Amino acid sequence: PAYGIPAYGTTPVRGGHPQHDEGTGPRPEGYGRRRGSHRAEAPEQDAPTSEQAAFIPGPRRESLTDEEAPADESAGRVLKGRTLTGIAAAAVTTVLAVVVAGQVADRGDAPSTAHAADGPTDRASGDTSASRSDDRITPSRPATAAPATPSPSASAPVPTYEQLMTRQFPIDPKLTGSGEFEAVPGFQKAPGKGRLVRYRIDVEKGIGLDPALFASAVQKTLNDERSWAGQGEMTFERISSGEPEFVITLASPGTTGKWCDKSGLDTTVDNVSCDSASTERVMINAFRWAQGSETFGPKAMYAYRQMLINHEVGHRLGHGHVSCDTPGALAPVMQQQTKSLRVDGIACRANPWVYPGS
Repeated sequence: PAYGIPAYGTTPVRGGHPQHDEGTGPRPEGYGRRRGSHRAEAPEQDAPTSEQAAFIPGPRRESLTDEEAPADESAGRVLKGRTLTGIAAAAVTTVLAVVVAGQVADRGDAPSTAHAADGPTDRASGDTSASRSDDRITPSRPATAAPATPSPSASAPVPTYEQLMTRQFPIDPKLTGSGEFEAVPGFQKAPGKGRLVRYRIDVEKGIGLDPALFASAVQKTLNDERSWAGQGEMTFERISSGEPEFVITLASPGTTGKWCDKSGLDTTVDNVSCDSASTERVMINAFRWAQGSETFGPKAMYAYRQMLINHEVGHRLGHGHVSCDTPGALAPVMQQQTKSLRVDGIACRANPWVYPGS
């Protein structure tokens, strides 16, 4: 067979160097001897005969033409370089094919992290794939996108004091709490003149109502110019430690009933509040504070809470019940407005203030 036999004018290489004969006498340039060959050396001559040319056939060659065949050692090196270059190019091509195939496979399996962070597609066709374009070069970005910080406008606004005072809050009308009280921390200085009245606010633990809102409502209401401080006779100051003159206490209906009973008052029939005069506590029924009464209705929660505070503190200040005597007039703040606005057939209007006309 003709495979593996060097063509005329070429020399086989071993270890990257051409082989040369060491005999004497001129030889055709580039005519070498194949080491380990069983063929006899060709006779020295200027050119091979047709018989010799037939005897030493050339190898099968696909990449070079007759004009490109090397004629000397330098040409042999060119052939070797081209051969190695071809092999390297083929290897690179193979590696690139594997890498491209891997990328295509990855693209088909799942969207990249960068594309997934982009969110929904903006294409009008409705394509929901993570990638907006298969041919688009994906820029590098962190693997995990930073969470978006909500803008202040997106968050719900904090309700004001006035807004909270108009709302009803859920509570069981038959609730009996733990009976344990906790003083609302803080100090609110008396704003006016007159006799200084110091009080503390306690809230029963676990009833689910806002102590701070209740404390603010008491201080604002008592020092309103329409309230007990309106004529300059007294001014109210809230403390959380020390000796108060009395303690305004927000408690569950069951606990309110127990404390009112200590002063001989039954608040369980109408689920109302009281001034437990034999104790230090002015009891505010948490159910009434949270839900109001039918006489005022849900749209007048603000006014009802003001009336509730003024009425019970009025008892502690020494005022008894007073009923309305003029039909259609404002009810006195010391009337039992939680129970009814009609007394002895005379109907009056709801009123939260001691001095409503001021």
